[in-house]
Amino acid sequence: MMIGKELQDAINDQLNFELYSGYLYLAMAAWFEQQNLNGMAHWMKVQAKEEYEHAMRFWEHIVDRGGKVELEAIGRPKTEWSSPLEAWEDAYEHEKKVSERIFKIGEIAERNGDRAALPMLHWFYDEQIEEEEQTMKVRDLLKMIGDSKNALFMLDAQLGKRGD
Repeated sequence: MMIGKELQDAINDQLNFELYSGYLYLAMAAWFEQQNLNGMAHWMKVQAKEEYEHAMRFWEHIVDRGGKVELEAIGRPKTEWSSPLEAWEDAYEHEKKVSERIFKIGEIAERNGDRAALPMLHWFYDEQIEEEEQTMKVRDLLKMIGDSKNALFMLDAQLGKRGD
């Protein structure tokens, strides 16, 4: 089943946004490294790789359905945060935005009767629940620990254990 133009355009847009997401998480990783929070930096590097994998899932869907992948310029992400909490708040807000964008792709697929896109989109729906939960949890832990350097270092060490 050939992919329709409206859905192809929406998926291409999301593919490019996933690449931007990876770029944003690399910027966060660089900032965390500057703050000597190497566990958080590691977590963000792993997240950046995951975002690239998400982009490739969209890529494969377009190609498998006879469509055309169209890459766009990737915008420069934010590179400075006032605190680890602000960075994690940004990560959480970003993941909510990703979820909203993917749900809109689902609306396009449903409106166009494109059932072939639904399994791929359902995978992303489940993935976004996890992405939002993970970033929200770290944000909430940072709010809870406040100014405690000991707790910050413990959290940083825990986040550094994230597997690839």
